Amino acid sequence: MSQRLILIDLARSLALLCMVIFHFTWDLGMFGLIPPGTAFTGFFWYFARLTAGSFIFLAGIGFYISHASAIRWPAFFRRLVKIVAAAALVSVASYVAMPEAWIFYGILHSIAVSSILGLFFLRLPAVVLLAIAALVFALPWYWSHPASGGVLVWTGLSGQVPVTADFEPFFPWFAPFLAGMAMARMFGDLNLWQRLSLPPSRILNRLAWPGRHSLAIYLIHQPLLIGALASLVWLISVVS
Repeated sequence: MSQRLILIDLARSLALLCMVIFHFTWDLGMFGLIPPGTAFTGFFWYFARLTAGSFIFLAGIGFYISHASAIRWPAFFRRLVKIVAAAALVSVASYVAMPEAWIFYGILHSIAVSSILGLFFLRLPAVVLLAIAALVFALPWYWSHPASGGVLVWTGLSGQVPVTADFEPFFPWFAPFLAGMAMARMFGDLNLWQRLSLPPSRILNRLAWPGRHSLAIYLIHQPLLIGALASLVWLISVVS
């Protein structure tokens, strides 16, 4: 593995840790162990969005690095199939578990769509990518239309937030993906990846391990957390 990928995987590991902290807080509220809604107010409201944005931003960096020289179609389709399959699994599982708030366009759906559309932006200069990212981010704040609801609610331009457990609509969440692409291009043009490379280290490799398996950890962490908390609540009820 190249050193620049270790840096990215370390960042993914940190993002995963933040994700687990947020979901653990959400689960504590669901089981009534902390005040309900704690995960959706105050600090955690911002924390959740920064965490989701970091995942999409890092996905943009990885996407550009993988295809900067030429689009590696076999690798692209392998990765896309994995993400789409994982997104479908999340949708089905959430529909079974909580049909009133099932996830139809969460972070994995967002990354999948962004990866497809990102192909059209690969050759743009970094400054142009950043300008487009700014427009994508700002658009839903300044314009919305009821016609963007229904089957087009995933665009984020309807002016309303649907009832769902996870929602990262195209506008504005394509912006951090484009920003990640822009940063990867700027770092590549300035040869900063090599300058920021880290010496080989067993500790760094261990810390980077979660980041190398981020999709698997994303899929299994919530069932494990919910199962552990359900067991804890059951044990407390038995003891008391």
